Amino acid sequence: MNTAPSLAWDHNNPAPILQVQGCWTLEQRKPELNDVWRAGGRLPERITVQVAVAAWDSSLLAVLRRLQRLADEQDVVLDLQGLPEGVARLLEMAASPSTQAQAAPPPDYGWVARLGLGAQSVARALTRSCTFVGEVVQTSGRLLTGKAHMRMSDFWMAFQQCGPGALPIVALIASLIGLILAFVGAAQLEAFGAQLYIANMVAIGMTREMGALMTAVIMAGRTGAAYAAELGSMQANEEIDALKTFGFPPLEFLVMPRLLALLVAMPLLTVFADALGIFGGFVIGSGLFDISAAQYINQSLEMLTLTDFLIGLFKSLVFAVLIGLIGCYYGLSCGRNAQAVGQATTNAVVSIIVALVVSDALITLICTQLGI
Repeated sequence: MNTAPSLAWDHNNPAPILQVQGCWTLEQRKPELNDVWRAGGRLPERITVQVAVAAWDSSLLAVLRRLQRLADEQDVVLDLQGLPEGVARLLEMAASPSTQAQAAPPPDYGWVARLGLGAQSVARALTRSCTFVGEVVQTSGRLLTGKAHMRMSDFWMAFQQCGPGALPIVALIASLIGLILAFVGAAQLEAFGAQLYIANMVAIGMTREMGALMTAVIMAGRTGAAYAAELGSMQANEEIDALKTFGFPPLEFLVMPRLLALLVAMPLLTVFADALGIFGGFVIGSGLFDISAAQYINQSLEMLTLTDFLIGLFKSLVFAVLIGLIGCYYGLSCGRNAQAVGQATTNAVVSIIVALVVSDALITLICTQLGI
């Protein structure tokens, strides 16, 4: 018995009939469909495809789908006859995959419903955020009592990334900020012949405000985004689920080393930025406005107080906590695909910068009200 698949035209009828016979399975050699289709010549608007196969698998479905596409290109209607059981349904599903997979359209909510859904979304986000912060506080308590399982190698690796690794970009930005502050102040002070007070403005501006804030913005784009991307990739690859399965708390192994590294690195980077910012102002003051080095340094030291320096360090600690918590939170709450990782990284950077500006404004307002 010949089991080879065959595909041939039967012209003994008034209308041409395309006969599909034999065993249409993967291991069989198939006839060339395009050659058979062209052999049919000029086709009428409707043709019959007679299917009489001894055995079949996905090969039969593939050839029938190709026949349907060829017929659609020539505006020919196929009349499929003798299909094995289930083939018609499979062809219908293959012909309209978008219809089968299309999700139900979202309901058209009114403004009251949208307001309620928005409030629910905000409430869920606040709940998740408070839960995360509470878990971090509990983990910190276990760490202080020696009960947490944090590897020091992870801490030193994170410190290397957010500490010494950030020195070049912090040095560049801090120096430029000092130059800009000196230029802006000089444009106003020169009218009064008070160029010497450029040293006062740069020293106070860098130590109380710009040193900590600009360092934090740099770390938000550099380290906060890295935390969100790293943990988000681990979440997408189910590595965090594997840690939980084996009994390793993710907060102790992933969050605490990064948070502690930021808490150690940020004050050091802030002091470094303060010094370079003051040096940038010194370059402008002594280079363009004939202020001697001794005058500039004495004026800066006379103006600065320990309070100004400590306020900048306090801000750097607050900023470090915000960068670490928000970056890790968005990384751990990331979805399971690459697009979700990118979205989590973007949300983390935006949220960190907003939090930095708001917290800086609140601290500055409180210090002003307290007279410090």
